[in-house]
Amino acid sequence: MTDGSTRHPDDSFHVFDTTLRDGAQREGINLTVADKLTIARHLDDFGVGFIEGGWPGANPRDTEFFARAAVELDLRHAELVAFGATRRAGGSAAEDQQLKALVDSGAPVITLVAKSHDRHVELALRTTLDENLAMVRDSVSHLKALGRRVFIDCEHFFDGYRANRDYALAVVRTAHEAGADVVVLCDTNGGMLPGGVREIVAEVLASTGARLGIHAQDDTGCAVANTLAAVDAGATHVQCTANGYGERVGNANLFPVVGALEIKYGRRVLPAGKLAEMTRISHAIAEVVNLAPSTHQPYVGLSAFAHKAGLHASAIKVDPDLYQHIDPELVGNTMRMLVSDMAGRASVELKGKELGYDLSTDRDLVGRVVAKVKAQENLGYTYEAADASFELLLRDEAHGSRARFFVLESWRTISEQLPGGKASDEATVKLWAKGERMVATGEGNGPVDALDKALRTALERIYPQLARLELVDYKVRILEGQHGTASRTRVLVESTDGAATWSTVGVADNVIAASWQALEDAYTYVLLKAGVTPQD
Repeated sequence: MTDGSTRHPDDSFHVFDTTLRDGAQREGINLTVADKLTIARHLDDFGVGFIEGGWPGANPRDTEFFARAAVELDLRHAELVAFGATRRAGGSAAEDQQLKALVDSGAPVITLVAKSHDRHVELALRTTLDENLAMVRDSVSHLKALGRRVFIDCEHFFDGYRANRDYALAVVRTAHEAGADVVVLCDTNGGMLPGGVREIVAEVLASTGARLGIHAQDDTGCAVANTLAAVDAGATHVQCTANGYGERVGNANLFPVVGALEIKYGRRVLPAGKLAEMTRISHAIAEVVNLAPSTHQPYVGLSAFAHKAGLHASAIKVDPDLYQHIDPELVGNTMRMLVSDMAGRASVELKGKELGYDLSTDRDLVGRVVAKVKAQENLGYTYEAADASFELLLRDEAHGSRARFFVLESWRTISEQLPGGKASDEATVKLWAKGERMVATGEGNGPVDALDKALRTALERIYPQLARLELVDYKVRILEGQHGTASRTRVLVESTDGAATWSTVGVADNVIAASWQALEDAYTYVLLKAGVTPQD
């Protein structure tokens, strides 16, 4: 763990990430030490100034993290931060074992949580208001004397300020006068709104002169807005988590906060060139915590710059800025055009361009594609979530025929319930490819997996490129019946060749027939991508 004290000569504004501690409290996240080290590297690569690694001494995993970080992390931009609490009531900072563990962690920066709400002092700490101030004073002074940089998190500050303004301010003044580098005002319950945050931060700054930070939870859906409101009022230290991870509904999301500061405020808070890494870093951390990235997350979500309405597409064709607040490349994202029954000619032209087809001079082709999309979506197909199937549809219309690498004669699936609750699924396909009739059988985990295995058995000998194909996701939706007819089934299959990922769609009266359509499109698409010439 390299000392980062000289990495940020401009110390006027801090981006402080607490994904490894506060973010890890989200339901469904359970980080190993190796996970935490990986995330720390991603955050350092992004260029945040501080990475809060956890509470050494409070649990073995965090203690191990700091021990391994000292050897395994070579931080280029960030300083590692250890989190803990002020000394115990009635004790001595010099003899407090929790404070000793923070020092022993080797972290150059220490964040201490302190009570700033009078009722919490009396009911949770079970001590007096004066003793709590002494705990803050002694703890900060002790750590500063040992050469550590100290940040104080004033827990429940905004609620405490409204309940007992004088005492909340006394906690801030005590920490500041003892030498705390930053006093962080925490909206621990997440109940604040931007106007109230702005007003209180301004009042605290005027009353104390302390350097202030903000820590906002998202229980009102305002954590990012509250963080920016605090900055407007004079806070120069923002605490966030990657992708907004955190307890209950989460914390202020690091990426919208940084995006707003860099792009909207014009404040350089990352090293040069790092803003363009935002989308990649967001998705990489989501992979580590094993949570699907939010598709509608601002700036970095897959849908952040996706356009569906025909009216939008017509304007974007003239100038993308007409319906986008920034150039998506600034944050490493891309504009996407969604093709649906809302599509107009401009949507299809722009989507074609995205896929490598210049449709600007062929109005008849665009018209046919628009009509085909609307007709198919009326039957239940969806192309906004199945780019590969749309590209095949576009190619079919452009060439006047379907690209075929094989011709189906029939398929059949059999599902058996075996003794002991086990199930067996078998599929048989009969088809023609390159003038040869093929019959193949496959067994799998479910009828669709069995169909996939049977199809591979039949075709991989003459199309070895299919060895690259892997099915990675499978979604089924039952569509509402129309005009008194029975419901239909839509299947989306996500596939990869190891380099790219794509989705295909099928719709039919039953799930297996719909799955076959999606599988057939997936096989056709990967062979076209590989440059194989269709049979016809």
